[in-house]
Amino acid sequence: MTSMSSSARPLLNRRLAEFGTTIFAEMSALAATTGAINLGQGFPDTDGPEEIREAAVRALRDGRGNQYPPGPGVPELRTAVADHQRRRYGLSYDPDTEVLVTAGATEAIAAALLALVEPGDEVVALEPYYDSYAACIAMAGGTRVPVTLRPHEDTFRLDLDELRDAVTDRTRLLLLNTPHNPTGTVLTRGELAAIAELAVERDLLVVTDEVYEHLVFDGAEHIPLATFPGMRERTVSIGSAGKTFSFTGWKVGWVTAAPALLTAVRSAKQYLTYVSAGPFQYAVAEALALPDAYFAAYREDMEAKRNLLATGLAEAGLGVYRPAGTYFVTTDIRPLGESDGIAFCRSLPKRAGVVAVPNAVFYDHREAGAPFVRFAFCKRIPVLQEAVQRLKALAG
Repeated sequence: MTSMSSSARPLLNRRLAEFGTTIFAEMSALAATTGAINLGQGFPDTDGPEEIREAAVRALRDGRGNQYPPGPGVPELRTAVADHQRRRYGLSYDPDTEVLVTAGATEAIAAALLALVEPGDEVVALEPYYDSYAACIAMAGGTRVPVTLRPHEDTFRLDLDELRDAVTDRTRLLLLNTPHNPTGTVLTRGELAAIAELAVERDLLVVTDEVYEHLVFDGAEHIPLATFPGMRERTVSIGSAGKTFSFTGWKVGWVTAAPALLTAVRSAKQYLTYVSAGPFQYAVAEALALPDAYFAAYREDMEAKRNLLATGLAEAGLGVYRPAGTYFVTTDIRPLGESDGIAFCRSLPKRAGVVAVPNAVFYDHREAGAPFVRFAFCKRIPVLQEAVQRLKALAG
C-alpha cells in the first residue's frame, strides 16, 4: 500500500472540512469516562409507552416490516401522519402523494436540502441551529446565512427586520426550527405570519423542523407554518416520533408537503437510506393515534422536569432562559464570572459531575454564543434532582 504524500489532497470532502466529531459525541464520551450525569445529549433515559413498544414487538413477530417496507413508508404510518396533521392543525395531506417516512428528522432535513438546494443557493437559518443543518447545507453546496436569535429578558427572540435583510436574490430557502433547539423559543403567530408573508413575497421555499411540536409550555402554542396563507405549497414540514414518544433509537421521522415538493425530497431520500425502521413504522402509526390525554400528560411531565432543572440551575448561580418548548434549558455562565462555554463544559464534569453542551458550536458567530450552555431535562426526576444537587458546587 502506498503512503500518501504530505501534499496529497485531504481525504475529507472540502465541503465537510469544518465538521469534525459532533459535540454530542465528545460530551457523551466525557460523561462515560468521568461518571458524570449526562445532561448534554438530548435523549430520554426511559422508554416511551409500553403499549407502543409492544406494538413494535408484535410487528416483528408478525413479520411486518422485517423486509424492505415501501419506499415512501408503510401505508399505516403515512395515514397516521396525515390523520395527526388534520386532527391537530386542520392540515389535509394525501397519505399517498404528500407524506414521506424518513430515518428520523435528520434524514428528512438532509433529503430536503439535498433535493431543493443547488450550489450557490443561499439558505437562511435561525442561529443557534441544530448542528446537522450546517452540514446538510454544506453537502448540498449551499451557502449558510444565519439570522441570530438574541437574548431578550428571559428568552431568545427573532428580529424580523434582520430576517428580512438576510434574504437576497440568491436566497432559495428558509430553514426554520420551532419549537427551537437549543434556545427553547417558540415562534408566535405574529412572527410566523410575518415569515409567511416574506416567503410569499420573495418566492422562497421553507423547510420547517417541528420535532418538538408536542413539547410547548406555559400556554405557548405550536402553529405549523404550512397553515398560513400561501405556505402549504411552498413548505416542507418535518416531524419525528423520537422526541414525542421517547423512542429516539427507532429513528422514525416524516415529511409532509405538496406533491411536487414531496417528490423532490423523495428523489433524494431514496438514495440515502432507501428505507428504514420497518417494524417500528407500524408501532409509530399506533403511537400517533394515542388519545390526547397521552400528549397532555407527556407535556405536563416534561414541564415539571423543566421547572425542576431551571430552578436548580438558577440556584447554582447561572443565568437561566426559561424555554417555552423543547427539552433543553439554555443558561448564561457570565454570572459565575466565566465567558467561555466550551471550556466551561469541558471542565464541568470534574467540577460538578454533570455534562452539558456549549451553545457556541451551534453558531457561525461563535462570539454570540460563547457564554451560553445547554442542559437537557428529558431525564428521570431522581437523576435531575441529583444533577441539581451536584451543580450547587458551582455556587461555592
